[in-house]
Amino acid sequence: MLLDANPAWAGEQPAEFARVQKRMRGLLGSVLAISGELELPVVLRRIVTTAMDLVDARYGALGVLDEEGTELAEFIPVGLDEEENERLAGVALPHGLGLLGLLISDPRPLRVDTITTHPGSAGFPPGHPPMTTLLGVAIGVRGRVYGNLYLTDRRDGKPFDADDEAVVIALAGAAGVAIENARLYGQVRTAAEQFQRLLLPSLPELAPFTSWSLYRPAAEPALIGGDWYDAFLLPDGARAMIVGDVVGHDVRAAAAMAQVRNMLRALAYDSGVLPSELLGRLDRTLQAVAEPTMATVCLARLEPHDDGWSIVWSSAGHPPPLVVTADGDARYLEGRPDVPIGVDTTFARHDHRHVLPPGATVLMFTDGLVEHPGRDPEEGLRTVAEVAAAHARLPLESLGEAVVAARPSDGHDDMAILALRAPAAD
Repeated sequence: MLLDANPAWAGEQPAEFARVQKRMRGLLGSVLAISGELELPVVLRRIVTTAMDLVDARYGALGVLDEEGTELAEFIPVGLDEEENERLAGVALPHGLGLLGLLISDPRPLRVDTITTHPGSAGFPPGHPPMTTLLGVAIGVRGRVYGNLYLTDRRDGKPFDADDEAVVIALAGAAGVAIENARLYGQVRTAAEQFQRLLLPSLPELAPFTSWSLYRPAAEPALIGGDWYDAFLLPDGARAMIVGDVVGHDVRAAAAMAQVRNMLRALAYDSGVLPSELLGRLDRTLQAVAEPTMATVCLARLEPHDDGWSIVWSSAGHPPPLVVTADGDARYLEGRPDVPIGVDTTFARHDHRHVLPPGATVLMFTDGLVEHPGRDPEEGLRTVAEVAAAHARLPLESLGEAVVAARPSDGHDDMAILALRAPAAD
C-alpha cells in the first residue's frame, strides 16, 4: 500500500504549505515595492519597513557603511514611536559598535536570541527602548557590502528563526539591486539636470529691472525636457522676456528647445518688431529649416513708457504673464493666446499691451508649475497668483521661492519660471 494514513502529517502539511506560500507572496510584494522606487532615501526606508513586515518585527534599521566599510556613515531607524524618539533626543546615532559592528567585520547573517547577554553586545544608550532579539543581514551592491539591515523583536515574542533569516536574505538581494538602480538614477538625473542647465542662459544685467529665474526638471520619469526661459537687452532699450515649452520630455525635446531658443533670440535681437511678428517669423523659419517642432511660447517686450514701463506681449498657446503690483494686487494679463508654434503659420498672431505700475513684478512660467492631473488648471493659476500677491513686498527672489514652494502641480513635468521687477517710482 503506497499511502499511509498519518493524521498528524495531514494536519501540519497543508498549514505549513499555506504559511510558506503566504510568506513567499509577501516577499514578492516586498521586492516589487522596493524595485518600484527610484529616489535613494525612499528606497532605503522602504527596505527597512518591508523587512519588518515580512518577519513581523517591532523595530528595524538600515546602517549604511562609510567609504572604507569600517563603520556606519548613516543609520535609518524605523518603528520608534513619538515617546521613544523623545527619550533618544540628543543621543548620537550608532556608528557600528557592539553587535552592529559584528556584522560590519563579518558580513554573515547574525541571529541573536538575547542581545544583552551576547558577548559582543555593547549595551544600549540611556533612553533606548529595550530590545531582546536581533536578526542582522548584510546588503551588497556590486560585490561590496553597502550596509546592514537590522531587525529586532518579533511581535509574537519568539526569537528569529531560520525561515526569517532566509526570507530577509532574499529581500537583501533584491534590496542591493534596488539601491544600485536608485544610485544610477541619481547619477543620470544629476548629469541630465546639468546638461539641461547648460542649455539655459545666465540672465544678464537688466537694470533698472531686477530678475530671477529657475528651472526644475520633472520628478519622474523624464529627466530632461523642453522648458526654457530667456531674457536679454535689446538695442532699442527694451528688455526681452521669454518663456517657452517644446513638446516632449527627452533628449530630442531638449535639443529642439535649444534650437528654438537660440533662433528666437537671433530673430529678436536688433529687429525692433513686435512680439507677434517675431513669433510668426520663428514659426515660418522652423517650418522651413528644422524638423517638425511644436512649442508654446510667451514673448514680451518691456519698453520705456512715459516715466515708467509697459509690457507688450504675445502668446503662442502659452499661459499669460502674471503682473503683481507692489501693494499686492495680482492679475493675469488679458489676451487670448494664439496657436502654438508648429501648428499652422497662416493663423494671425496678436499683441497685447499693459502699462506696468512702479515696482510691479512680471512673472512668466511654463505649465509644469501649475498643471496637476485631475485638477482644474485654473486652480493652479489661482494658487500661483495668491502666493505671489502675498509675497509682493518681499525681495524678488523670496517671491519666486515662495511660488515654487507652493507649486500646485504634481511634479510630473519640468518647469521654467522667469520674473522681472520694474523699478519703483522715484
